[in-house]
Amino acid sequence: MDRRAARASRPSLSCSPFENRFPAKYTNATVKRFVGTTVLIVVTALVSLAAVSQSLTISFTQFKLDNGLRVILSVDHSAPVVAVAVYYDVGSRNETKGRSGFAHLFEHMMFQGSRNIKKAEHFKFVESNGGVMNATTHADYTNYYDFLPSNQLALALWLESDRMRSLRITPANLKNQREAVKEEKRLSYDNQAYWPALLKMDEMVFRNWANAHPTIGSMEDLDAATVADVSKFFATYYAPNNAVLVISGDIDPSETEALVRRYFGSIPRHDAPPKVDVSETFGVARRSAVMDDAQAKTPAIAMAWKIPARSSRDFYAIDLLESILCDGASGRLYQRLVKDKAVSLEVQGSMEERRGPGQMSVLTIHKPEVKSEDVQSIIEAEIERIKNEGVGADELAKAKNQYRLSRFSTGSEGEYSSLQTSLGRAMALGESAMFDGDPSFINTEMERYESVTVENIRDAARKYFVADNTAVLFIRPARPKTDTGGR
Repeated sequence: MDRRAARASRPSLSCSPFENRFPAKYTNATVKRFVGTTVLIVVTALVSLAAVSQSLTISFTQFKLDNGLRVILSVDHSAPVVAVAVYYDVGSRNETKGRSGFAHLFEHMMFQGSRNIKKAEHFKFVESNGGVMNATTHADYTNYYDFLPSNQLALALWLESDRMRSLRITPANLKNQREAVKEEKRLSYDNQAYWPALLKMDEMVFRNWANAHPTIGSMEDLDAATVADVSKFFATYYAPNNAVLVISGDIDPSETEALVRRYFGSIPRHDAPPKVDVSETFGVARRSAVMDDAQAKTPAIAMAWKIPARSSRDFYAIDLLESILCDGASGRLYQRLVKDKAVSLEVQGSMEERRGPGQMSVLTIHKPEVKSEDVQSIIEAEIERIKNEGVGADELAKAKNQYRLSRFSTGSEGEYSSLQTSLGRAMALGESAMFDGDPSFINTEMERYESVTVENIRDAARKYFVADNTAVLFIRPARPKTDTGGR
């Protein structure tokens, strides 16, 4: 699995719970329909990955339109393709109580047509021209992308600008997509083993409602949504001054800027959205809970720790610690729980990137005859070992190598995450601009990981992996109800 795909900025909910983190952070739209063939980037195995990563600099230029739209251009003539990504500064953190799930609902609404584009025609235009497209919702942002042959750049800009300018919001569209989201919730959450329980993890970790509620929202809040609510949400957040447009690939910068100004320049600026407080006090909201899962056949335990925001020094140390603990069959927890103690069947860890506090999590499915508390003790003992003895230099070097590989490899999510592709660079530039306010962050992130020492990891473990900052959720298979036959 691509490590980056498991982090909150690399969403994919088509996976099983063992391949991806808890479903509370972001959701993949059902709009993902890949046709055609994506560009294959072949890298010779003789090239040193470390040398490539250390020497790579993603060049880009940026400018801002009068309406506030931030635009980033990155030229790459290695393949005749272009990626157009639009990031809106709105996610589940921007929602209000009683209207949860709006950010994700809007991700679906954005494909219901606009002034010049009929319902679902966005798919038709992109796919009939050999392209792919997708959209995702995150706690901090919502993004849309089109990946096309470079001679179709104008098409992508027309599609994205038309829906930014004039989304068609009607009672019929709202009803249709509300039902689509509710069905997605039933299929991907409610009727999947472990997921209903895991939705509660954010409530256990975070005290601030902006951080604690699930991105998918609730059935009640979705049912309560009105056309007026949706129209207000669009007017508040889907504005050029609340968005970043990234164009990466086989482009001419001057011609591309002219096209951007042509298609986006006349879209009016909106009032600035209200700021959101995502601050958290130290310590989790609830340290322990037990939930019955009607879909689960085997017990599980989930543990989570509140961690600092992305771009903080401790974040990088904890991210590498998560790799050392959880990545692959050589991960410490897999070795201890599955191999040595033989109490678990599967171990999965994940990191979450947010502008405010996030979380690191571990989910392990264990054997029915084993007590969940015993599994918890084994995990905590391994963490205590790290707090007392630290990690080995070889373990840290391996974790850094895995991170570098994840940024340059092209696997199942390769066109999405690899910095070797135009789409991967567009996504990374957009996230750097949105998360960090500076797209040049893409060229310094590797250095931040490389600078982490074994002492940094030990100190971060001692600081954050403490009892008051640990949430533990015991997940038990629900016992079938006894049918008394009415007698």
